[in-house]
Order: sequence, then C-alpha cells, then structure tokens
Amino acid sequence: MTHARIDCGPRSPLRLIVVGSGRMGRAWLRAVTDAPETELVGIVDLDAEAARQAAADLGRPDLPTAAALPALAERTGAQAVVNVTTPVAHHPVTTEALFAGLPVLGEKPIADTLARALSLAAAAEASGQLFMVSQSRRWNPRLFALRDLLSGLGAIGTLTTEFYKAPHFGGFREEMAHPLLVDMAIHAFDSARFLLGAEPVSVYCEAFNPPWSWYDGDASACATFEMEAGTRYLYHGSWCAPGAETSWNGSWRASGEKGTAQWDGESEPVADPDVTSREAAYDGPAEIAGALHAFVEALRTGGTPMGEAHENAMSLAMVEAAVESARTERRVSVDSVLERAHARAVADERRPGVRAVLSAWDSDSVREALAGRDPAPASALSRTPPTR
Repeated sequence: MTHARIDCGPRSPLRLIVVGSGRMGRAWLRAVTDAPETELVGIVDLDAEAARQAAADLGRPDLPTAAALPALAERTGAQAVVNVTTPVAHHPVTTEALFAGLPVLGEKPIADTLARALSLAAAAEASGQLFMVSQSRRWNPRLFALRDLLSGLGAIGTLTTEFYKAPHFGGFREEMAHPLLVDMAIHAFDSARFLLGAEPVSVYCEAFNPPWSWYDGDASACATFEMEAGTRYLYHGSWCAPGAETSWNGSWRASGEKGTAQWDGESEPVADPDVTSREAAYDGPAEIAGALHAFVEALRTGGTPMGEAHENAMSLAMVEAAVESARTERRVSVDSVLERAHARAVADERRPGVRAVLSAWDSDSVREALAGRDPAPASALSRTPPTR
C-alpha cells in the first residue's frame, strides 16, 4: 500500500503526539523524547491531570496537553501520532487520526477485534496514511539471528514456543476469559510468522485453568497451527506456572531437514549442526525504539515497514482463531475467521470511504486483500535499519 511521505529524520525530526499516558504510554513518551529523529510536541489523554503529570515527570511541565487529538494536533503542528490507548480505543483514536491526515504508530494489538483491525487497514487505504503496529518483540536482534539460523536449516517441520510465567497482575487480566491467549500470546504468534515467513492456515487449541490458578479465565493453553507449506507451529504456555520460568520472550526450538535451532529468549540462538550466517546482523534500535525508527524511515522513504496494518492483522487473526478453537473444541480455519470478521467490519462500518474499500475486498479471500503488502525480506525497514 502506498502512503503519504513526510520529510523527516534526524535533521528534520518528526513532530509527534502521544495519545495515552499510562504505564506503556510513559515508555513511549521516553522513547519519542530520546530518539533524535522525533520531537514530542504534545500528550493527549482523557484524564487531563494524568497527561499534565506525565509531562511534568518528563521534565517538560509546559508541554501542551489535551483531552482530544484534533485541536492539539493543529495547535502544535503535529505530523503523526503514537496511539498507546487501551485496545478498545485503538479503532476510534486511530481512525480519527488517519482522517485528520496524521499517520499512526499504534501499540499492539492492532484493535480489540479482528473486524475492527480490518476496518483500520481499510481506513489506512482510504486515507492514504501509514498505519503501523508496534509488535516490539520483532525488533529484537536475537530474533533476527534466530530467523537467519532457520534459513540455513532447509524446510522447517516444526517451530515450538514454550512460555511459562507466574505474574500476579491484579485488575482486568485476572478477570479475562482467555488472559494468556488474548493479552500475551500475540507476541509469540507474530514472532512465529516473522521467523517462518509464512501465514497461518488453521489451528487446534485447548485452553484450560489449573486448579491453583489465581485467574478467573483460562490462563494456560496448547495450540497447534498449520502454517503455509505444512510447517506446524506449536505454542505451549501458562501464566500460572511458578518455578523454572521462561523468558518473557519464551523458549524456542525449530526442527528442520538439516538440523535444529534453539533460543532461550535471552541469549544468542544456537544451531546444531552449526549454520553459517547468511545475513548481516541486525544492529538497529531494539524493542519500541526499533518500531519508532522503522516508522520514521517508512514515512521518510515511502517504504512499507514491518507491522504495517494489513500485514499485522494476521497476527490478531491467529489469536481469534485460537480462542474460537478453544471455545468450540474443534480445528478452526483461519480463512473462516477472516471471512466472518470481514462481514462484521462491512456491516459495522460508518465511513463511506472505508466501507467502499472493505466492500471491494473479496469476502471469500480476505487473506489476498491483506497480502502483497509485506516488507521485502532484506529491506532496510525489515532487517537492517541503519544505526543512529
């Protein structure tokens, strides 16, 4: 998808407004402040006092703040938005920004439902603005290194993630029906798509809650995805597994025709037998700083970054398919999930231009409407952004 370009970068910093000043919002405020290619020009939050306090905590008590985006954007000359609101607010805030002529970098998930995710991808098309989602774990140098190892193993039979943690969050996560699948597993699912360079076909998932769990909903899950070319991606995880916990990135193992690669989620990945690296190591910014850098580069060059809305929607499709499989106790086709989400998106859409884009997509193959927008595997935006 083509999108509007902006003359920005270290010599002409991108003027950004951050929407949301909660815990994650503050992390983004610091990232935007620290990056030489961006300038923080305002904070938007429905809680005006929270926005003012966040500005003060940055050492910028005079930074403009507001409860609504459009007026502040006009007053500050903002050029783009970082949306760090709660998932239910992702759709209205991002849509408003895109049609105000402001490209958006949003926190994961792309939206609270797949139907709204499709609406946002269509809104990006209709507005001609870039909408990118920050799946921050993609910008991990060791994940790039693991993908490089997989490329030397020939055909991949299975890719496995084990994720075992025991956090006591309190609040909404402990009340969700599927806290692990809905709030956490998308990181691993998205990373699996990145590592394999393949999209999901179907899934069988079992979700359950151990008797000692402090969660109301199912805090454990086992999912088997069939990916393109027949590779199986296996996800085993729990949020109520005390002792011998894995990294927050999980523990990974890939079995291929020429060997096996492993990654503990923290140290350098290894392969047995050794595999010669065929790509330059990723040496760009990591985590959310990496996503921010890619967003600015894409706006400057007109390129397509990892996490562009069309491409990222497939990670949320994996989540919704896994939840449906757990609920129905049957194997679920990802295409069927996409088709139902598309029908709901068309029915719910109120903007004529967005509805026209959605209606132009073939409801029998939403996958094709989302495809063809992936970044080139070796592009500067997807593999080796230049160091700052």
